[in-house]
Amino acid sequence: MTNHFIDFRNADVILNMGSNVAVNHPVSFKWIQAAKDKGTIFIHVDPRFNRTSTKADIFTRLRSGTDIAFLGGMIHYILNNNLFDEFYIKNYTNAPFIIDPKYNFNDGLFSGYDSSKRSYDRTAWALIKDPQGIPKRDPSLKDPQSVFQWMKKHFSRYTFEKVSEITGTPIQDLEKVYRAFGSTGRPDRSGTVLYAMGWTQHTVGVQNIRAMSIIQLLLGNMGVAGGGVNALRGESNVQGSTDHALLFHILPGYLPIPRSHLATMEDYNKTTPQSNDPGSVNWWKHRPKYMTSFLKSMYGGKVAQENDFGYGWLPKIDTDQDASWLNLFDEMHKGSFTGFFAWGMNPACSSANSGKVRQALSNLDWMVNVNVFDNETGSFWKGPGMNAQTIKTEVFQLPCAASMEKEGSITNGGRWMQWRHKAADSPGEAKPDGDIIFELFQKIQALYLKEKGEFPDPILNLKWDYQTNGRFDIHKVAKEINGYFLEEVDQHPVDKKAYKKGTLVPSFVYLLDDGRTSSGNWLYSASYTEAGNMAARRKSIDPSGLGLFPEWSWCWPVNRRILYNRASVDLEGNPRDPKRPLIKWDAGKKKWVGDIPDFGAPPMKSSGIYPFIMKPDGVASIFGPGLKDGPFPEHYEPLESPLEKNLLSSQRINPAVKIFGGNLDSFSFNDPRYPYVCTTYRVAEHWQTGVMTRWQSWLIEAEPQMFCDLSVELAAIKGIQSGDRVLVETPRGKVAATAVVTSRFKPFNIAGKTVHQIGVPIHFGWIHPKDGGDSANLLTPGVGDPNTMIPETKAFMANVRRLNKKSGTKS
Repeated sequence: MTNHFIDFRNADVILNMGSNVAVNHPVSFKWIQAAKDKGTIFIHVDPRFNRTSTKADIFTRLRSGTDIAFLGGMIHYILNNNLFDEFYIKNYTNAPFIIDPKYNFNDGLFSGYDSSKRSYDRTAWALIKDPQGIPKRDPSLKDPQSVFQWMKKHFSRYTFEKVSEITGTPIQDLEKVYRAFGSTGRPDRSGTVLYAMGWTQHTVGVQNIRAMSIIQLLLGNMGVAGGGVNALRGESNVQGSTDHALLFHILPGYLPIPRSHLATMEDYNKTTPQSNDPGSVNWWKHRPKYMTSFLKSMYGGKVAQENDFGYGWLPKIDTDQDASWLNLFDEMHKGSFTGFFAWGMNPACSSANSGKVRQALSNLDWMVNVNVFDNETGSFWKGPGMNAQTIKTEVFQLPCAASMEKEGSITNGGRWMQWRHKAADSPGEAKPDGDIIFELFQKIQALYLKEKGEFPDPILNLKWDYQTNGRFDIHKVAKEINGYFLEEVDQHPVDKKAYKKGTLVPSFVYLLDDGRTSSGNWLYSASYTEAGNMAARRKSIDPSGLGLFPEWSWCWPVNRRILYNRASVDLEGNPRDPKRPLIKWDAGKKKWVGDIPDFGAPPMKSSGIYPFIMKPDGVASIFGPGLKDGPFPEHYEPLESPLEKNLLSSQRINPAVKIFGGNLDSFSFNDPRYPYVCTTYRVAEHWQTGVMTRWQSWLIEAEPQMFCDLSVELAAIKGIQSGDRVLVETPRGKVAATAVVTSRFKPFNIAGKTVHQIGVPIHFGWIHPKDGGDSANLLTPGVGDPNTMIPETKAFMANVRRLNKKSGTKS
């Protein structure tokens, strides 16, 4: 999140789209209700009427997979009606920047496309720079090559009529939503957007969020109280796991993973973002400090400048390698892997096209399943359709502790790192994950010490001293993440003060690139200092009145509660919205007051410093040339769609999407056997694939089995009644379910064609409860967004048929 949960109450308008917040994040809804109690307009846009919809002031439906068309229409509406914040976009975004004349867009394709590779040459999307290397600007926004004018041209096609044709949303509903949210383009009003997997799990998932980011920038809603683009995470610590690099392409703190062509630290550091603009802070220019400090955290005294700080010991992936989820399991299915750790995951149910994943697991020599309960992954070999006699995989089951049985931190969606204390001992042989990892590596290190092995240096030299009195100590890990001064610093370049060897660094500002500091994750420097464990703080005081609570837990970076908050002030440092003063420049004391400022430089008028400090150009990107599928969002149909053609261009699907071609990778292209749009979602009573909840008798009593929602109209066509057993089918698999005939779904009118949609929950699996049903992901396609490879599980084509109650046959 750019903002945080409590900040929802500061908004004048809240848009919840791609999420069912009342069901999936019920505690957070208290802040939405607090906003509603003071008159905030709450908008919900979803294919299905659900509990969130019942609380909405404005609710409307859209067909799954058409969010960009919906949001593109809002951009068009804002531009056409001059609802944008002109001051904001001129000063704080790249709207005035000039695009290279080589850039073009025609019939759904951006310039630079190579159809043989299904990829773009992104150099064709460059911005023009002056001789000093500074982007050229047109402050009037009138230059036809300006970002602003190209944006107007790009979204001019997204008219009410066209958007309604694509989405199935009535024009009067579109206008109602656009008018309400567009009203926040004034400094004295703010709007926030809340989204979740309903936006991300598409082949255009990243561009869904980009489209909303453009809206928020046009309206001046980034960096302000009650604004932002806020992801509602599917787990309580997804933010923390991402920050600490449980993704293939990053190291902790979002440092890029080393690639094979970057052989030395010097090579790696040459990729550091550069800027010639004196107004740009370009904070990523400090990346060499963070990388050096990370390596010192990894290897301690074993590395120095003389051995490249151990950079050569870090594993590197191939230059163009994509080691994301879908690709990993595709390789596993091909037999590329020997072993696999399934740690706190259940991919046999959670993965798209999970039938392929279950087959892939049988190609391993061994697998370790670390979890609280047995699950479909650990016991895949005895699941439906499996022949244990032919499966060679040796499975090791390691029971681990539940969250209340261990101590440590979680970082919520608002970036607040909160310390949790152990409440009970683990049963039986179950251990906290940290203990398992610590003991496992001790054994591996001892084995390498004894037998050497292939390239032992990274293993033998790894710093692994996180124990106290012979036991794993989570506090030592937390301190390692924060970072230390490893040598005496007589006069630090930041504040000219002296710092003793062995003391914790006060923040990442103090990290150095010469080996005198360490930090396991630069973003978390300042989380555990000489003053103590900041994440354990619990003071409920809020001097701002805006819900910042600066002494409750700790928030990255440096306890800043709202990112890019210098965009909330004018050029003199005065709040543009005096009733919600997030920060303010105190000219007498020559400092900012309020939230921790996003960089401490004086206001822009006197310092010239732009507010978006993590961007090389210092401003927010309306034109975003860094993505693989285009610098502007563009509507494409889902890979599986009820339409033969894209109603907006000749490009039916995202032209940069990767399509797998294995024998278990089947897709529906206008196949009459699969006539209905299907989507997946969650219920309040279960969590993820149900490993933590299907074993709880009260929860399974509340939601006992797989079900399929379908509209009254579709049920009449299919001869289905509530309670009937039905079979949901796609090219990938079949899942039996109990029919729920409901008015929550309604047929869509898509360009004159009636389109029906159905939905199934993701929480079930064959292992428990008996006859509870199997995973919805047996149905979903294994195709992903080209930027992230997150699978498209929210929009695919299916069929639903009634089963004969006695024999289980179709009718």
